[in-house]
Amino acid sequence: MRPEPHADPVRARRARISVAVRWATRAGYLAFLVAIVAFALGFATGFAGPFVGVTIVALATACAVLPVPIILGYGIRAAERDEREGRGGR
Repeated sequence: MRPEPHADPVRARRARISVAVRWATRAGYLAFLVAIVAFALGFATGFAGPFVGVTIVALATACAVLPVPIILGYGIRAAERDEREGRGGR
């Protein structure tokens, strides 16, 4: 029988971090989507107007945001896998 996540402070913290990782990952990929759409619109209009600026800002945002949740996500999955396989270190 598995203990409830709120009973173990490590699991509870991991669950909170996992939620933040999901939101940050979504925000980063949304920024990439915005960059792609802005680039396509800029390409269609000859790169006139604010599309270039939006593309640059969205790409910079995605590049700044995404690495952290990707790395933390791998860490969370590895910790959960170690616990399932009985290598929890306890």
